[in-house]
Amino acid sequence: MSHVLVLGGGLAGLSTAAALGQSGHKVTVLESRSFLGGRATSYPLPAGEAGEVIDNCQHILLKCCVNLLDFYGRLGVADRIHFHKEFHFIEPGGRTSVMRAGVFPRPLHFTESFASLKFLSLGDKLTIGRALLAIQLERHSRRDLDTITMLDWLREKGQTPRAIERFWRQVLVSAINEELDRMAAAHGFQVFYLGFLAAADSYQMGVPAVPLGELYSAEVWRSIPNVEIRFHTPVTAIRFAAGRVAGVETGGELLQADHYVSALPFEKLAPLAPELGIDYSPFTHSPITGVHLWFDRPVTALPHGTLLDRTIHWFFNKDGGRYIQIVISASRSLTAMPRAEVIDLALRELREFLPGARAAQLVQAHVVKEMRATFSAATGLELLRPESRTSFANFTLAGDWTRSGWPATMEGAVRSGYKAAEAAAEALGQPGQYLHPDIA
Repeated sequence: MSHVLVLGGGLAGLSTAAALGQSGHKVTVLESRSFLGGRATSYPLPAGEAGEVIDNCQHILLKCCVNLLDFYGRLGVADRIHFHKEFHFIEPGGRTSVMRAGVFPRPLHFTESFASLKFLSLGDKLTIGRALLAIQLERHSRRDLDTITMLDWLREKGQTPRAIERFWRQVLVSAINEELDRMAAAHGFQVFYLGFLAAADSYQMGVPAVPLGELYSAEVWRSIPNVEIRFHTPVTAIRFAAGRVAGVETGGELLQADHYVSALPFEKLAPLAPELGIDYSPFTHSPITGVHLWFDRPVTALPHGTLLDRTIHWFFNKDGGRYIQIVISASRSLTAMPRAEVIDLALRELREFLPGARAAQLVQAHVVKEMRATFSAATGLELLRPESRTSFANFTLAGDWTRSGWPATMEGAVRSGYKAAEAAAEALGQPGQYLHPDIA
């Protein structure tokens, strides 16, 4: 039985471990912290606060995230993801429009609800329709989509300012965690084609019904006995010799295996492995801010909503309307803002959209600023993202920042893990296929 050391217990490392462990390899995952999931995890609030377990930020998926769904299936937790068929777009004042699939076949499945959206004018809708058609026509023919921004492309297609701000920006900044004037158009194309056009149900939004940490709990991993998780085990050095990795050091201990997979973020791998020759300088981060608000009464019956024209992007109803989780993507404007001011801003804006929140009293609030939430999906970066295979025969890369074929999402992380598992299995002389192709 071949032994594989996986460095890092985020989604990339865990998906590598699940794929290889279920294929008969012995896998040891080294995680520096006391919990799994990396940037998609949960933890208990400090004593004196609300006294419950929260996600660092609400993470969602779409039905087009086929590898993430496969990973949840491997762990036996797919039934803990609840899918929603409606998107609620809410304007200041509370007017709500609902977008859902209708009776027409794809790619016209949104025709009925799109026509009824109240927050866009007829002119806005016509320009959006033309741009969606252009995405279908240009997604394989354009060769410049990684070198121009999504905003450049939208302006090229004559999108109105309101269509850009209320439709394109509202969807894409949340999906990719980057602003339109920084985001490579290739990523915007991918989100809209796979999520909205490729299949009639690919847009459906999956929201975990349990804290994220429960999706990869110790109980879950008992079903894959070949996988061992070692917590509080940070990697302090990677030893290279004669064109191979000779071992990894952690706490003064040298650990050795037949193959090694790094699922570390780029900023952590860089000082450990200069031998890889990767230029990390083009990689930068984009932050996400999560704001958790507990009220003395229910403030909404909606399960979630995307909020227009303000700082807040999404809210999620976590407990019968009493506990609301707010997500603000690409939140650079909030990084230096004191937490009390962030809470005041979120509460003030939320009350513009949810009438029930205006009379409710805030009982507790908590702010999570993920400064390194994702890498910035900037123009010109795609060809600089490293492949899974390296110049060292027994060393493979995973991580959402590697060339997974997706931006920095949970699906991108799992894709990278499956690609790394395939490369490791091949190097060990036991080829396996784990990566699922995109739905179209």
